[in-house]
Amino acid sequence: MEKITVLGAGSWGTALAIVLAENNHDCLLWSHRADQAIEITQNHTNKKYLPETTLPTNLRATSDLKEAIEHSQTIVLAVPTKGIREVCATINDYLSNPALIIHVSKGIEPDTFKRISEMIEEEISPSNLQEIVVLSGPSHAEEVVLQHPTTVTAACRDLTYAEKVQDLFMRSYFRVYSSSDVIGVEIGGALKNVIGLAAGVLAGLGYGDNAKAALITRGLTEITRLGDKMGANPRTFSGLSGIGDLIATCTSVHSRNWRAGNLLGKGYKLEQVLEEIGMVVEGVRTTKAAYQLSNHYHVPMPISTALYHVLFENEDPKTAVDSLMERSKKHEMEDLYEGHE
Repeated sequence: MEKITVLGAGSWGTALAIVLAENNHDCLLWSHRADQAIEITQNHTNKKYLPETTLPTNLRATSDLKEAIEHSQTIVLAVPTKGIREVCATINDYLSNPALIIHVSKGIEPDTFKRISEMIEEEISPSNLQEIVVLSGPSHAEEVVLQHPTTVTAACRDLTYAEKVQDLFMRSYFRVYSSSDVIGVEIGGALKNVIGLAAGVLAGLGYGDNAKAALITRGLTEITRLGDKMGANPRTFSGLSGIGDLIATCTSVHSRNWRAGNLLGKGYKLEQVLEEIGMVVEGVRTTKAAYQLSNHYHVPMPISTALYHVLFENEDPKTAVDSLMERSKKHEMEDLYEGHE
């Protein structure tokens, strides 16, 4: 049994806290809302995010961030990408011993092009960090709490820590693989949200399996091209945090990104979509970063670019799809890893 803190009491943070508590770890879940922390501890529920789930009785919660950090030197960071820097800067002041940070968020910071592990390293002092592990893969919280078989990847430059995270989370229904390709796992986890949004758009427009299959396949090509340019191992994108996460996000109504894209395809404006979803849609912010990265690295990413025009330049979704289909002809395998279309 280990003491572990999970920062972020949304659906995914809560689901992971349940796995840890069921593995008999002393898990403390932090919420920025006092009423939610009380509900989790006293009622063993989190009605806003997992309304049908009863939480383990040994899972406690707090809204005191200082208390949460002092509880453990193993911290699971499950906050939205846009909150990473603020939370890390705050916990840096509370850390008295080097911490193992396990981050489970999926995104890239627009303008800076920073991956989440890079943001963490910029906000937490080296003396306060043991190591950073990214935990990512095809995993809907709604299915994890039902104990449906789920597989994810723990990636770290030092495989010793990735294997430690395996040991913390492994359960009969929750299988964890290890990897040393942090860049690839982070890029795959972030950019699949962009393609997931696009998949929802196609569904909202009324298109079927042919379009979905084309999108997933060509979307994986875009992700692989960019990841290769950024230093990832291209083989990583054939794994759980690449094609695996793409399949889950592009084919499931559990995905916020898919649902948001579906509303866009049906004619909703972005502001209406975000209000309707009511939770963070990571793919929106990451689409901007993907568009910027495509230009920065001179990597053709036509799907991501088309979605950027829909989200931020009010292009009609049907027009964007038509433009993709009418591009000049290509050889399918032409320069797959060399940044050419």
